[in-house]
Amino acid sequence: MAASMANTKSNTGTVEVDGTRYDWHLQREPQHTDAEGWKGMTISLLQDDAKREALLEFPAPKRLLKGLPRGRLQIDDATISRGVRAALAAGWEPMSRGKPMVFTVNSEGN
Repeated sequence: MAASMANTKSNTGTVEVDGTRYDWHLQREPQHTDAEGWKGMTISLLQDDAKREALLEFPAPKRLLKGLPRGRLQIDDATISRGVRAALAAGWEPMSRGKPMVFTVNSEGN
């Protein structure tokens, strides 16, 4: 599991939650839009051999709301694992068909 700890500076990775593997990748970095202001990052999740993707939408970092520089995104396995659990608890069924399901989570992935 030590190799997965190296994912803190990566934009992709794999986590194991309750014996099931989930691949993730950074789909969108925080961005500013004229219509909505700052939007947080979005992480895509896909269970191994599954069909339906989940998208985790995080809030915009407070430093961006205050006008500070972007800085490097910090994504770790614990945050992704909490996001997987939150999506599953909210009704994500990875083996079902359909469009990706979108879940809004807090900065810790809950």
